Amino acid sequence: MGLPHERYLRPRLWVALLLGVPVLVLAMGAMLAPAFFHRFDPQVLAWTQLVLTTPIFFWAGAPLNRRWWYSIRKRDTNMFTLIVTGTGAAYAFSVAAVLFGDRLPPALRTDHGVPLYFEAVAFITAIVLMGQILEQRAHARTDAAIRGLMDLAPRTAHRIGANGEEEDVPVEAVHPGDLLRVRPGESLPVDGVMAEGRSEVNESMLTGEPVPVAKAPGDPVSAGTLNTTGAFTFRAERVGRDTLLAQIVRLVEEAQNSEAPIARLADRVSSWFVPAVATIAVITFLAWWLVGPEPRFLHALLNAVAVLIIACPCALGLATPVSLVTGIGRGAQAGVLVKDAAALERLAAADTLLIDKTGTLTVGSPRVVKLAPADALSADEVLGLAAAAEAASEHPLARAIVAAARERGLAIVPATGFRAEPGMGVQATVAGRRVVVGRASDAVGFAAPTAGAPTTLVAVEVDGRLAGRIELADTIKPTTAQAIRELQRLGLRVVMVTGDRDETARAVARELGLDGHHAGVTPARKQELVRAHRARGEQVVFAGDGLNDAPALAAADVGIAMGTGTDVAMASAGLVLVRGDLAALVRAVHLSRATLRNIKQNLFWAFAYNFAGLPVAAGVLYPFFGILLSPMLASIAMSISSITVVANALRLRHARL
Repeated sequence: MGLPHERYLRPRLWVALLLGVPVLVLAMGAMLAPAFFHRFDPQVLAWTQLVLTTPIFFWAGAPLNRRWWYSIRKRDTNMFTLIVTGTGAAYAFSVAAVLFGDRLPPALRTDHGVPLYFEAVAFITAIVLMGQILEQRAHARTDAAIRGLMDLAPRTAHRIGANGEEEDVPVEAVHPGDLLRVRPGESLPVDGVMAEGRSEVNESMLTGEPVPVAKAPGDPVSAGTLNTTGAFTFRAERVGRDTLLAQIVRLVEEAQNSEAPIARLADRVSSWFVPAVATIAVITFLAWWLVGPEPRFLHALLNAVAVLIIACPCALGLATPVSLVTGIGRGAQAGVLVKDAAALERLAAADTLLIDKTGTLTVGSPRVVKLAPADALSADEVLGLAAAAEAASEHPLARAIVAAARERGLAIVPATGFRAEPGMGVQATVAGRRVVVGRASDAVGFAAPTAGAPTTLVAVEVDGRLAGRIELADTIKPTTAQAIRELQRLGLRVVMVTGDRDETARAVARELGLDGHHAGVTPARKQELVRAHRARGEQVVFAGDGLNDAPALAAADVGIAMGTGTDVAMASAGLVLVRGDLAALVRAVHLSRATLRNIKQNLFWAFAYNFAGLPVAAGVLYPFFGILLSPMLASIAMSISSITVVANALRLRHARL
């Protein structure tokens, strides 16, 4: 049975809180301030609680009651079976006490009448609704991820007709074989093959690599990728649902929809605890009816109801939500944004970490790592001239060169005659000198980068002479190596998954001491790798930052996105590392294990109180000591169990991560 939308649950939570707080005050007031509350007529207080609690149970708790009925009808007991059975028994008993309190046996009355349990009904309903809202928010991330993916492709395309005229048409009207034009700064509407022109296309959505790829006639191009420089025409090949972008959307949808619901510990325990409580209640009723004192039927009914009331899981309703909410708050302090509370539970059991390279292990953008002057000019002069020539370019390598010059405090002289050739480099006149900046592999006298080295070499020519070489690299983040070692110490096998070359991937894996790597991987292949590891029985965490990581993030047991990454990646993930720092992933693992341990402790205490009270509620002590369960003692025991659970959960605020 699916979750109701948060818009449906939120007003019910507010009603439960607004009406439940006065009920709690009236119920506990006699114990906290007896002199004040004993001045009021007990019947007036009782009827007030009844009037306030009735809409909470029937209206605010309607989605919980429907789940209870669904579990009964399908014979699939879970936490909702136990909760609504308990709250229903507490509500029914309290209503009977208000209406017929003077007819109940003296053993069930105190000096102030028959105790009521309306506050338990209101309190539990509000807490469970809060937990459902947290869970429903996690499910809402599916739509956000898919919308973000679909928005990458433009709504219209520039189609060139048979007469050579260009017209704008909806992307749905494009057919295979159509000739389309793409201008600088535009995204491609469909997949195809370049026909005329040259350009550099940002394919980071597919590969995760920040440097645009040079494209020439005959090269394939994909929908959703960004044309960065020159205009070109291409012939459409795959359109609509056949494009690579549409396939990525389907992968995310399938992964989100096929994700199995978590077998929650509370549901597993409830699956046998509910039948056990129901059996004890039936046995109690029959025993008192057959051999109990007169009036037998009334004693049998009341003691059977007492069994259900003492089993009412007030603490159980708090056990998981309070720990998760506290853990989420602690995670936020440590730079870990928990979007899916259940991800904390799954992360604690993880044993395999598949991790993207660019933007996750590395900074995610090229930086100048070395300057090698080859003429009479100094390194700073070479960098300053290159930065001046590149200042007007939007290319990632150009921005890195300009940023390096600014970091060194170099003045960037205005350039004239700027001209960029896609895939070749730029030319400009700087202070009367002709400066050409291009890939070193295309420049005379400079060899291409050494195989396996994760660098890009740029040559700088001044007035026709080679002036120097600039090496750029997507450097590994300073905290990455230590974080990887700590994750391995915690028992995780760390494997890199990247769209980069095998030589580069091998060099990074060797430097960081990773347990393995996969190179040249597409978005679909990343998701296949996640599923392959899960099929081997591994609990898989995937960490990435790019759009190309979205399908894998959605398919993993736990998806973790870098806060510095794309919106789609963050929408597909269960956890977000706010500063994009892998040290926060280490803290997330510690947090998940502490939270799961805390939940298990809470569930133990919640059920321990129930088990201790059930025999007394059933009347086991009555034949020997004449003792029936005092409703007041039952109420105190329920309060103590709730306080114990809350106090234990709050310890997470000070957990060392």
